[in-house]
Amino acid sequence: MNQVFGINHFDIKGVAFILFLFGIGEAIVGAYSRSKRSRNDYIMELVSFSQLSILIQPGIMLLVGFIAGKLMPEMQNRFIHVAFGLQFLFFILADDLPQYWWHRLAHNSPALWRLHLAHHASPDMGFGTAFRNAALYYTLMPNIWIASLAVYMGLGEAYVLYFVVKLFIVVGAHSEVRWDNFFYSRRYLRPIAWLLEHTISTPATHFAHHGKTDADGVSNNNGNFGNMFFFWDILFGTAKLTRQYPTNFGIEDDPDDRWYVMLYYPFVRSKKDGSMLK
Repeated sequence: MNQVFGINHFDIKGVAFILFLFGIGEAIVGAYSRSKRSRNDYIMELVSFSQLSILIQPGIMLLVGFIAGKLMPEMQNRFIHVAFGLQFLFFILADDLPQYWWHRLAHNSPALWRLHLAHHASPDMGFGTAFRNAALYYTLMPNIWIASLAVYMGLGEAYVLYFVVKLFIVVGAHSEVRWDNFFYSRRYLRPIAWLLEHTISTPATHFAHHGKTDADGVSNNNGNFGNMFFFWDILFGTAKLTRQYPTNFGIEDDPDDRWYVMLYYPFVRSKKDGSMLK
């Protein structure tokens, strides 16, 4: 399943390359020297990434494969011969689109917002911010379960490629490399910039989602929900495009809860006054 273009462990190598690329890029642009993130933030990002990639997502895939094997063994690899392009398109519609609605729901449901709070509590942006969410938020994420069933039915190779491409875009949209500014700052590239920002998530569109307050005229806290594709925001009326970046990130009146509270709520609760995670 994890071989694409004849490359073994394409998923592992792809993830490692993406993290290395944006990690080095952020070091070059000086993101770490001016970072407002604390040791607590970096631990949260490392633990959240590790549990998602090692425990949660593989665990869901194994569980779905086991249950599906018992209930519908005849469906295993049923669609393996479907055209690769159609398989890739399937994941766009069955993975990224449900995640848009899941993300949007998280901003409008008090219970789900508490599981998503860690993602927005970061005082600045960076590629590690992409992985900050409570363990239960990821475990309940519907698109992971849908994708796992699709893999059981034979779409595994397409999912590996889709997953790496999506991760590249999502990590890039959180990164302080701010690669989209290259297109904004050159008049002859602005048509490409327009196409990009209306299609995929970019630093400018996604930074706006993480801005501390909409009062700055740039941020869009209850919008710009797109993960891989920003097009969903265009389509469903939640988009805000300014080609600018907020200067302040995080949540207002942040009690600065410990990483284990934010990642394992409601099983671990805060003892701080004013915290939503008590």
